[in-house]
Amino acid sequence: MSEQTPSVREVNENQCQICMPLGSVIAIKGIEHSMVVVHGSQGCSTYMRLAMVEHYNEPVDIASSSLNEKQTIYGGEENLRKGLDNVIRVYHPKVIGVVTTCMTETMGEDIGRMIDTYLTDRNLHDVDIIPVSTPSYSGTSTEGYWTAVRDIIRYYGNPSPPHEGINIILPQVSPADIREIKRILDLMRIQYTLIPDISMTLDRPYGILYEKIPPGGTSREDITRMSGARATIQFGYCCPDNLSPGAFLEEKFGVPLHNLPLPVGLKNMDRFINTLISIAVKPVSESILLERGWLCDAMADAHKHMAEIRPVIYGEPELVYAISSLCVENGSIPPIIATGTGSPQFHRHLESLIRDLDFVPLVAEHVDFALIAKESDHLGVNLAIGHTGGKVLTERQNIPVVRTGFPIHDRIGAQRIRNLGYIGTVTLLEQIVNTYLEHKYQHYRQRIKSEYFDNGGKINA
Repeated sequence: MSEQTPSVREVNENQCQICMPLGSVIAIKGIEHSMVVVHGSQGCSTYMRLAMVEHYNEPVDIASSSLNEKQTIYGGEENLRKGLDNVIRVYHPKVIGVVTTCMTETMGEDIGRMIDTYLTDRNLHDVDIIPVSTPSYSGTSTEGYWTAVRDIIRYYGNPSPPHEGINIILPQVSPADIREIKRILDLMRIQYTLIPDISMTLDRPYGILYEKIPPGGTSREDITRMSGARATIQFGYCCPDNLSPGAFLEEKFGVPLHNLPLPVGLKNMDRFINTLISIAVKPVSESILLERGWLCDAMADAHKHMAEIRPVIYGEPELVYAISSLCVENGSIPPIIATGTGSPQFHRHLESLIRDLDFVPLVAEHVDFALIAKESDHLGVNLAIGHTGGKVLTERQNIPVVRTGFPIHDRIGAQRIRNLGYIGTVTLLEQIVNTYLEHKYQHYRQRIKSEYFDNGGKINA
């Protein structure tokens, strides 16, 4: 890997990451009948709510214990109890995730003890309250997301009778991507528990009556049954071992873990399908084979253009790795592969992916957009693939951006972006090529004129 990879201390301008509690909130929203209480200042929950509303274009309710200077000194337990009282009274949830913030973690609040005391005092038995520790100074939204999923599974983790179903554990992907995974599993007639499931909770159809807690999400009963599943498929190729929900199920209950990259691209999607076949002993449906054929055809159509594209790929590690793999298998070598977080797994898998390339990309972890912009200049980057943060590359360097991942705040439809599966890959591949071609044909006459002619119309020597 490049020695130019920055350290965390150097990230200070246009960061390529978001805060740890926000990742946990998104994960908890994928649990049925759930509500979130952010134990911290009102500003924290407001920021998270705004970020999610702008991305998913859905109403998102997040409660707060609303700590101020007084609670910072004397403790925030009373505020947390009032917040829980109000959430239960107004929303009637079955699950409440209590997410900590930098303030409460720095104060040393014992959230587990506070919740146990609250449940005893209120004599509550019909609501599950799950503490999730997410100090932003020790991680990003990626770590926050995996922490919440692991803690939810651990909370409900008890021995369950063996059954034929499999567990599907997803990183932060779009509601449309989750629906695509469920469609593939249904086509193959496979029983499954998928967690977390935001396919309805953060992308609900239009309805006349507003529901405070939208329908959908993974049920408590299904999470409890995960310990008896035949196997777990976790799309956590870059997930740190200590945060891996699938590793917990394997170590605690002996559920075999298959840790896979996100099924973006031919190779990764084939690996997913072959894993399903080996676990469930099910044939591949004819419709899935047709979709694979359409992807192969799209790859043949795109290859001559992909060879000209030199993308910077940035964002959350699972998606960055998967899109990097897609580009490499289509002949487009990314000069820069970047993420605002990082893990040994991300490093190791990327080393394997880029080992035999004609040139070694710059792999930058804990990175900001100042470094991405600087390196893009002299590495000949002509396309960016990632979230809204990359718009600075367009504004300052005229590099077009294919928007995907989280967050996307300057376009609509982020909740319906589909990258996964054979068909999702076709859409992404065509979007990459067409974005590049649009930019190329929009500017090539001007470039030729500036390169070969002076102001007088004479050919430059």
